Amino acid sequence: QVQLVESGGGLVQPGGSQRLSCAASGSFFTINTMAWYRQAPGKQRELVADITSGDNTNYADSVKGRFTISRDNDKNTVYLQMNSLKPEDMAVYYCNAIYKRLKWSSNWATVWGQGTQVTVSS
Repeated sequence: QVQLVESGGGLVQPGGSQRLSCAASGSFFTINTMAWYRQAPGKQRELVADITSGDNTNYADSVKGRFTISRDNDKNTVYLQMNSLKPEDMAVYYCNAIYKRLKWSSNWATVWGQGTQVTVSS
C-alpha cells in the first residue's frame, strides 16, 4: 500500500555534509511519524531521528547539533540533513514511516525504505 523511496547517500569526507530524502507513495489515509534509522557493520540498527506529523523532533545524542530532520507533508517526504559528518556516522541509513491505511481504522502500519549507504572516509 505504501512504499518509501530513498535518495542521497554516497561518499563524503569527514566534516562534510550530505542530505538524504525519502518520499512516500501509494494508498494511505495519513502518515504519522517518519524516522531515520542506521545500521553500522557489526552493530544493531539504531534510531537516528524521528519527526511527528506536528513537526516535533527527536535525535540520538550522537547526532544532536549536527543532523536535522524535517518533512514536507504536502510531498509526503522526510529529509535528513547531515553536517559535520564523522567516520562513526558511516552506516546504511533506513527511512521508516508509520501510517494509517484507512480513515475508519484504528490500526497503524509501518513501512521501511530500501536503505542507502553513507560512507564517511578521508
